[in-house]
Amino acid sequence: MKSTKSFTSSYLIKQLPSATAYLNIDLELVHASDNWIEAFGLTKKNVFGKNIYELLEHADEDWLKSLNESLLGYHQKGLTSFVNNDGFEKWFEWMHLPWYDEHENIIGTIMQVDDISESYGDQLEIERLQSLLQSQSEIAKVGNWEFNLITKKLSWCQMTKKIHEVPEDFVPSIETGIDFYKQGHSRNTISMLVHKAIADGTPFSEKLQIVTAKNNEKWVLAAGKVVSKEGKFIRLVGTFQDIDEQVKSEIKTKENQKLLNTLLDSLPMNVYVKDKESRKILVNQSECEYLGVRDKKELIGKSDFELYGKSIARISRDEDVEVMKTLTPIIGKETISVKKDGTSTTFLTSKIPLLDMDGNANGVIGLSMDITQLKEKENELRNLINVTAIQNKKLISFAHIVSHNLRSHTANFSMLLNFLVKEKDAKEKKRIMNMLTHASDNLMRTLEDLNEVVSINTNVNVERKSLNLNKKLTKIQQNLSALLDEHRVVIVNEIPDTFSVWSVPAYLESILLNLITNAVKYRHPERDPIIHFRAFNKGGFTIFSIEDNGMGIDMAKNGEKLFGMYKTFHNNEDSRGMGLYITKNQVEAMGGSIKASSKLNKGTTFNVYFKNEENR
Repeated sequence: MKSTKSFTSSYLIKQLPSATAYLNIDLELVHASDNWIEAFGLTKKNVFGKNIYELLEHADEDWLKSLNESLLGYHQKGLTSFVNNDGFEKWFEWMHLPWYDEHENIIGTIMQVDDISESYGDQLEIERLQSLLQSQSEIAKVGNWEFNLITKKLSWCQMTKKIHEVPEDFVPSIETGIDFYKQGHSRNTISMLVHKAIADGTPFSEKLQIVTAKNNEKWVLAAGKVVSKEGKFIRLVGTFQDIDEQVKSEIKTKENQKLLNTLLDSLPMNVYVKDKESRKILVNQSECEYLGVRDKKELIGKSDFELYGKSIARISRDEDVEVMKTLTPIIGKETISVKKDGTSTTFLTSKIPLLDMDGNANGVIGLSMDITQLKEKENELRNLINVTAIQNKKLISFAHIVSHNLRSHTANFSMLLNFLVKEKDAKEKKRIMNMLTHASDNLMRTLEDLNEVVSINTNVNVERKSLNLNKKLTKIQQNLSALLDEHRVVIVNEIPDTFSVWSVPAYLESILLNLITNAVKYRHPERDPIIHFRAFNKGGFTIFSIEDNGMGIDMAKNGEKLFGMYKTFHNNEDSRGMGLYITKNQVEAMGGSIKASSKLNKGTTFNVYFKNEENR
């Protein structure tokens, strides 16, 4: 290494106003001004004697290589950026000069730098903005403008002039520029924004309307920001974009959206859209009304688990997952929805997968029509059909009865009358007359029985009341007192005085009458009749029991015939018929039932089951 002389004037170099450094042939720092050390963020200690590459390790390599040119006697200058140890970027104008001794020998190089970061930064920002504005102008038809706050001059680029529909030689001013904005909201807004930007540097970007030189209204996006120097605002620059088609498209989209919402809200069905987690992202008014909310926002983001019971919500969630997984819609499925308050509604529900552009399911679209009233009407119609079918069967049966019974009576009358006409003997005539009288009585009884059948069959909706059983039983006993006395009937009544049954008053009297007269009629010839009454509640029914000690019935042989219409059978000259048929129909008309148990020559027990009020 070639040694260098020490300068007695090193103290003067230290105080040089420009940032200057002296490097030896090996590019080692020999002398440096304080400004140079400060410019590169170095410390005054441990810098001298170190190579420049070591001191400025973040410097541009091509810049440092130019130092070698100065060792050959060349003057070098240029512009470079430098990032110091704190991460801040600086811009330097630099110059490299050969360093000569008193014999004109090159003993090193002199490095001088001038920090132009602030001014160059402003220039770069302007150039960047200009480049950005130029690109925007070419691609998106975006113009730019600049207002010089010192000269008060406003300049527009050609695109900005084109948007305003003014000639290329048009010279704008801040006043005429603002006057292009539509009077009212747009003009007031731009005036306020420009004033505020100039006053405190607040940038702006706003969608406003202008009226061009050709009297065309346009939507524009006006944006601006201030440029400052040394803490002082010097320019207001900005962009000016024609967004008329975009805004009109947005307005049209909003109108279409409003139309769609109006249509959805007018539909007489619940419409909703769910995301992949089954959270509602869109609902219509019917859905809001069904769930009892006024604002749609109360439902947005909520899942079925927040709106329904757990079981109903789980069914709905499983359906959603299946639709999204298989991409197969559910169409017209009858579902029952139960809200948390217990309200049940029957819906006809369809769920359709909500697909993205790639055909993947992002959720489901749901449509549910409330068919609760239709289901109720359907049930009513089904019940009516069932009743009609029953009535038809009864009508056919009744027609057979009328045909059979009246034909029998008619034939009997005809035969007796023929006998009477031909008979000469007065005593035989009297006997035939008695037979006619008896036949007439039989016909009247048959007509009464048929009338009772009609009464039962035509009363589909019978009205039941709470009736005191003992009072009704006492009334029947009074009506049958002569019959009961004549046959020495013993009544054993174990029914409490306050015991009641739910029944039709006329039906209850008929039931008691038929069962009591049945017990008397089919009494055993060798013992006095005993009739035992009991009543108790069991399993939602009131059970009335009447037990006799009469002739009894062979249930294995004749049990199925017991309650048949005009079914007759004989057990020791025993025959049963119309009374029990009427009783069975009356009980069943009230939703109850009647059962019989019997042993031949041991007696018969009838149990009548009346529905309790809570079991209606």
